Order: sequence, then C-alpha cells, then structure tokens
Amino acid sequence: MAAAVDRDADRTIALLERLVNRNSGSLNLEGVAAVGEMMRGELEPLGFTVRWVDMRETGRAGHIVATHAGRGRNVLLIGHLDTVFEPESPFQHFTREGNRATGPGVGDDKGGLAVIVAALRAMHAAGTLRDANVTIVLTGDEERPGSPIAVARRDLIAAGRVADFALEYENLATEEGRDFGTVARRSSTSWTLTAHGRTGHSSGVCSADLGCGAIYEIARILDSFRRELAEPNLTYNVGVIGGGTPAAIDTDGFRVTASGKTNIIAETAIARGDIRALTPEQDARVRAAMQAIVARHLPATSAELVFAEDGYPPMAPTAGNRAILTRLNAVNRDLGLPEMAEYDPARRGAADSSFVAGDADTLAGLGAEGDRAHAEGESIALDGLIRQAKRSALLITRLTRER
Repeated sequence: MAAAVDRDADRTIALLERLVNRNSGSLNLEGVAAVGEMMRGELEPLGFTVRWVDMRETGRAGHIVATHAGRGRNVLLIGHLDTVFEPESPFQHFTREGNRATGPGVGDDKGGLAVIVAALRAMHAAGTLRDANVTIVLTGDEERPGSPIAVARRDLIAAGRVADFALEYENLATEEGRDFGTVARRSSTSWTLTAHGRTGHSSGVCSADLGCGAIYEIARILDSFRRELAEPNLTYNVGVIGGGTPAAIDTDGFRVTASGKTNIIAETAIARGDIRALTPEQDARVRAAMQAIVARHLPATSAELVFAEDGYPPMAPTAGNRAILTRLNAVNRDLGLPEMAEYDPARRGAADSSFVAGDADTLAGLGAEGDRAHAEGESIALDGLIRQAKRSALLITRLTRER
C-alpha cells in the first residue's frame, strides 16, 4: 500500500490543487457543495455510496456522507469541506514551491481530504478496501457551524454511534520536526456575561443607594474567574467587552456598543468569551463554579451568565483513544517511521471529532502537516501529505480487520 501511495503522489497533489482552487468558505454554500461533488467523484469509483445531506435549514450548505459496506469493524473517517476563507478574501489560489504547497485550506482541511482519498485509493489498489467497513462524514460547516448545532451535527453523531473507531483528518500536530498523535481535544463553548447596575451621578458611586455600577460588577466577576478557577487544561478568554449607559451586543454576539460619560455610573456592561475544558466532568464543574462567582453580587448590581448551546464538547483522553495511537505506532514501525507521542491537548483547538468521541474510540490530527492554518499563507509539506496517506492506508486496513 505504501508503494501505491507513492505511485499516486502526483495525482494526489493534483487533486489537492483542484480542491484548494475552488473556494469553499463556510458561507459560500455553492462552493462548499461544489467541493462535495468533487469528493463524490473521488469516492464513488472506489465503491462508496455517497449522499449529500442538505443543511440549508441551519444556514449552511450541507455534508457528504459516504458508506462502504464490508464485513469488518466500522471505521469512521471525519473531515470537512469548508474553509475560513470566504470569496472576498484575497487569499484564493494554490501555489507550489518545491515541497511546499500554499493556498486557502490547503491544510485545513483540503489536505485532510486529499489524505483520505490517497489512503483509500491505496487500499483499493491493494485489495484491502474490498471488504472494509468504512463510513466517511465530511461536514460543510466545521469552521462556522450552522444552527442549531443539534441539527448541524446530527448525521455525524449518528455515524459515531455505530462506529467502532473514528479517525479525524485535521492537521497533523508537529513540533521541532516530530509528528505527534492527538488523543484528546478540549471543548469550546462561548458564554455571554451581562451585568446591571443603578445609574446616577458619579459622586455617589459605590454608595449604599447607587452601588458600584455594572462595570465594577463585571470587572469583579472576570477577575474572580482569573484568580479562583485556574487549573490544568482549562482556559477562559474574554473576547469582547463594553459598558456604559446604555450598552448592547448585536444578535451575532460579535459587536458590543456602549456610550456614557465619565460622571455617570454605568448601567450595563457586557462581556463575551469562551471556556475550554478537557473532560465533560471538568466542563460541568467549572461552569457551576463560574455561576457561583457571578451570584456574589456587589451591592445594587445583578448579573447573568449564559452559555451558548452551540459549543463543541471535549474529546477526553481515554484508554481507547490511546489504544488507537498504539496501533498507529505499530504502523509507524512497519513503515520505518518514528513513533508518535501524545500531543498536549491544551495546544489543540476543538474539532468535529469531539462529537463522536463519547461513542467511539477516536484518534485525531491525521491530516496534512501544515503551517499558518486560518491565516493567509497557509501551507503544507507535500511529503508529509504522502506520509500521512501511507499511515492511514495501513491503519484503516488493520482497524477494519480487528475482531
């Protein structure tokens, strides 16, 4: 199979170029659907039944769900069709310089799509795909999920519930020339904090009658988060904040407007941020602690903390996830590649694999070796793309044949 990947290398890179040159920003519904059709054209000749799951009800294009029936254990492959680069971005085209390919989504996640296709083609050439039981879910809104999230991730969650193993094709984690395995990812949930106070002349600030106002109250809460809730693998971020008389936040939760005068006590203050935790238990415990801090109001103030319902759950580091990495390291030894250690989950973002990790043993970060993801100049190492396809072809084959 490794030799088949090598023989197909030029074809794999050509596919990557075509994928990258078709814009598929999450809000470019036509572009996302077009990339889905490109993937259909790759998967159907390999014996997959491919269907398009329309997601216009969530404000997004849709997903590809492909199935290959077989006698073996079910392996779910997860990737995504969309990128962060919308049509108005100046960063639009694939370029190559030696071993380096640059372009929008070249790593995240069109490099992952190319790895999936290259691995499956190698399995097909070697005859190991014939009886393999493989499901593929390629979401069209990973970078900017549709709403409600329960509908947007319905088909992925359903696939995870019947899978024995899940492999996710976001960027490979690397550091100082070493490849790492991703057995865990932290959650990502947005929150909105709104504080209220009594407005009045500043000469009465923090008096028994007027209290300290909304800005002092929100500052108390946020600083208490920072001081009281620090622990390993847990982070808080305050992304936007504003306060005054009045203050408001837009319906998207991205822009806060506020006005006021230096001699007026602030009536309203609003902050929005996120929380990232490693396990469901940590997430639940810390949310409760945050609410307890919010409830300790300064005099004549009130506050409300609301967690968004569209967050990504954590992918906890389980024994099952680590067992897949052990199997991957057996593949590495057979390929003459160095073994891969676990990557620090605090250095990885959330991903779609988290939605299935509670039901299936999951290994993440099997995509391309990339750099500058989500930024202009995003690039990958092309030899890493080929290396990842070899790893996946052997790993998928072995997982489907396990008893």
